[in-house]
Amino acid sequence: MISAHSTEAVRAAEQPLLAAGKGPALMRAAAHGLAMGVVSLLRSHGHRIYGARVTLLVGSGNNGGDALYAGAWLASHGARATALLADTRTHPAALAAFEQAGGRCLALADDSAASIFITEAMVSHVVIDGLLGTGSRGGLRGAAAAVVAELDGMSGAQRPLVVACDLPSGVEATTGEVHGPVLRADLTVTFGAYKSGLLSAPAEQLCGKLKLIDLGISGFLGAAPVRRLEPGDCAALLPNPLAADHKYTRGVAGIIAGSAQYPGAGLLAVAAASACGPGMVRYLGPAEVAAALHLRNPEVVCSEDSPTNVRVQAWLIGPGIDGDEAQLQRAREALASARAAGIPVVVDAAGLALINPSEGGENSRLVLTPHAGELAALLTRCGRPMSRSEIEASPLAAARAAAAFLGAVVLLKGPTTVVANPQGSVLTQANGNARLATAGSGDTLAGILVALLAMDAARGSTDELIVTDALAAAVHGELSSQGSELVGESPRAPLNAGMLAARIPAVWAKLSTPLPTSAS
Repeated sequence: MISAHSTEAVRAAEQPLLAAGKGPALMRAAAHGLAMGVVSLLRSHGHRIYGARVTLLVGSGNNGGDALYAGAWLASHGARATALLADTRTHPAALAAFEQAGGRCLALADDSAASIFITEAMVSHVVIDGLLGTGSRGGLRGAAAAVVAELDGMSGAQRPLVVACDLPSGVEATTGEVHGPVLRADLTVTFGAYKSGLLSAPAEQLCGKLKLIDLGISGFLGAAPVRRLEPGDCAALLPNPLAADHKYTRGVAGIIAGSAQYPGAGLLAVAAASACGPGMVRYLGPAEVAAALHLRNPEVVCSEDSPTNVRVQAWLIGPGIDGDEAQLQRAREALASARAAGIPVVVDAAGLALINPSEGGENSRLVLTPHAGELAALLTRCGRPMSRSEIEASPLAAARAAAAFLGAVVLLKGPTTVVANPQGSVLTQANGNARLATAGSGDTLAGILVALLAMDAARGSTDELIVTDALAAAVHGELSSQGSELVGESPRAPLNAGMLAARIPAVWAKLSTPLPTSAS
């Protein structure tokens, strides 16, 4: 599992090494890792180091020093390196090493330096962004901001590859907030530990691939406030049937979704849940929806019963029940009975209107699955107004705050899914891509989630609720990013929610037997 930490925690972990006089060694290790990141990116695009053109955006302090030392290594191995110095306080030893290796320096304070640098960057293979480090607050300003905005506006063959030094300049390392302009990276080489903001939107979508350089500080870091499941974790967590299992020991998932007006939500949620292979899926809802369900999923047990008359190990309530009073009443009854029995409940879409802040832990087994707009509406209704734009600007903080206030687990959907519990623990997942941004995709996620929760309950799993929620987000994401490979489809082919459930068995099989991953 990937662990990510705040800037303050990383700095504190570095202090024992700095106090022991190992600061220069840490910088050399970081710079070498950065240089190797540039080399790997060049080679992946068919370029050699010798003869490559590399441009550097260099700020003051250690981040600029890391970039200059990396540029010096590249120059000494045959690259043509040009640095734009954004500040007169450039790291002196690193600057000397860069110039000694043959690097060319331009001072941003000079009138023509910016235009010369941009012209050079246009024909470069790689730009290294070393302007702002983890200690910076706010974004770029003045001439440096103008240079970055122009570079980021390049597209196609004109745009060089970009490697960010520790983090893209303008990104808040702890929160993931972004202060533009930001030069979108193809690769971010980060040092010592993953920073929590780099594993959250909107920052993560500007980082490209992440590569961690170990600086030997892991032993000084405390518990990680943000974690992420890796392929090996998914393989260990995905439930598989045992020889002695039968349908009631493999988990019974209950679903209250869909209506005469919105039957599709019920069909999508049920199809996804059933594809995950629990022992049984029970559907409660209108007869006309049940009839349609049986054409696609004849194995599902359907009725118009009250939830108090059936036994399940996890409930899903909400998708597509808008305006259907009978379905809303079933949802209320499922909530009440589940709270009394300690059964987990996935609350999605229209079901969110039934939720109020927790009193005495009554929401502790609820998993709320809003997108930013739904969370804004829920919090505003509950007296804690927060706008959609505020949530999208800082989803990590918003999910944490909402979970603490509501007393429930909050799975905040977005380009990076954030799962937070009331105690402040967070997992994030970014397995998917924009192909999942389509109507009904959330219903599919909800179906996967209720199936996993039911199977967890059946096997007596002691995993944290948020870990299972993150696993569901990972499976759902892989339906777009890796599922297309499994079904022999172009990753650019159109995708709709009706296609997702059929991909689940193949993605499940792939995640159950992951390929070995590198330490980074």
